[in-house]
Amino acid sequence: MTARGIRHSEDDEDLGVEEVLALVKEDRDTAAMPSPQDGTGAHDSPAPLRHQAAPRAADGRHKATPWPEARETAARAARAGVRRALVSVPLDAALGLVLAAPLTALTDLPSFDTSAMDGWAVAGPGPWAVRGEGVLAGQAEHEPLADGEAVRIATGARIPLDTTAVLRSEHGRTDDKGRLHASRELPHGQDIRPRGQECRSGDHLLAPGTLVTPAVLGLAAAAGYDTLTAVPRPRADVLVLGDELLTEGRPHDGLIRDALGPMLPPWLRALGAEVTAVRRLGDDAEALHRAITGSDADLVVTTGGTAAGPVDHVHPTLRRMGAELLVNGVEVRPGHPMLLARTKENQHLVGLPGNPLAAVSGLLTLAEPVLRTLAARPAQEPYALPVTDAVHGHPYDTRLIPVVLRGDRAVPLHYNGPAMLRGVAAADALAVVPPGGARPGQEVELLDLPWAAAGIGVCFT
Repeated sequence: MTARGIRHSEDDEDLGVEEVLALVKEDRDTAAMPSPQDGTGAHDSPAPLRHQAAPRAADGRHKATPWPEARETAARAARAGVRRALVSVPLDAALGLVLAAPLTALTDLPSFDTSAMDGWAVAGPGPWAVRGEGVLAGQAEHEPLADGEAVRIATGARIPLDTTAVLRSEHGRTDDKGRLHASRELPHGQDIRPRGQECRSGDHLLAPGTLVTPAVLGLAAAAGYDTLTAVPRPRADVLVLGDELLTEGRPHDGLIRDALGPMLPPWLRALGAEVTAVRRLGDDAEALHRAITGSDADLVVTTGGTAAGPVDHVHPTLRRMGAELLVNGVEVRPGHPMLLARTKENQHLVGLPGNPLAAVSGLLTLAEPVLRTLAARPAQEPYALPVTDAVHGHPYDTRLIPVVLRGDRAVPLHYNGPAMLRGVAAADALAVVPPGGARPGQEVELLDLPWAAAGIGVCFT
């Protein structure tokens, strides 16, 4: 995922989540580059609906939400009414968070003149008489040098007063009288890192909205920080539904292994969430109601039960709660029966289909925009590549197809049915295939999988 900094003014102060979200410029969000199949426009979506009968098109088909619009709706829902306290976290817990305050230098960097090389600190022109005791990193200030004097010095050590240059070890030699000579010209200030070369105390180093990477942690430590003010990770509860699911062993007697229980928590962590609970409820409407109403997570993710079968309890439970249904089905394959609802103030629920690849589709369509927006993380920059082979399309809906990236092309993978994980397990990205399919060489939008580039998005613990 691409990490983007945000330009800021010199008078930036600590910001609330709402202001950080604005800085991250969510208007360049998932629907910022409308797909060719989206004729509605990113901002033409209807107002959210309370639970009601699903609308139908003129031909009688279920009228689901177009895929780009669904992603924008999810991001917009997370933006609306966000009330999340910022957190102060130690550096070792800040990786992957977003800065909620400017990173301002607490000291000059370096904080004193230091040697950039192993060698000798020298004063004036050579040759030089060498002092017996050298200067090491971490030592207090050394006594000043007089003209014609030199002292052994280590990289990072504090430069003695009146030093004019550092002579590198490989560029110096001593004669039989112990005097030091330079083997080449030695300019004034050579290999001395002057105090404040990188920054002065009070300089703005990074803006609010910056993703905390390993390099950011290093800069913060160097600048004197022990903690960072950041947007907290959104908390997610996972509810695995289905009486037919096994947690161990091989499938048998009509029972199948639960693939989503092991897959969803690390995937949600890779999307920036803190997974606070994983519960297996079976097909139990009362248990589902208790689990949702008792959750204080920012996002509840359910698996299966989003259709209208006899044990599909998600819609009836949401109606019973008076939840606000924001997305009821999406024009995407696999994953058509996914949903998004606002269950209470500051809490949303993403209902994923029970088929594994359909659930992946739901994660990237609805859960990813919600989590990213709550965490104030930047959206992936939209990009497209040509596909090497023709890809069969749905007549009306977008398709998400696993692909591997080979140079500047995307290679579609087989085993891309809604119940299959074999394709996505080998994939680098999902290709967004418009209705009707894609011909060889046609460019399609790509959604990177969070671990494909081994970037900051990878956070499995």
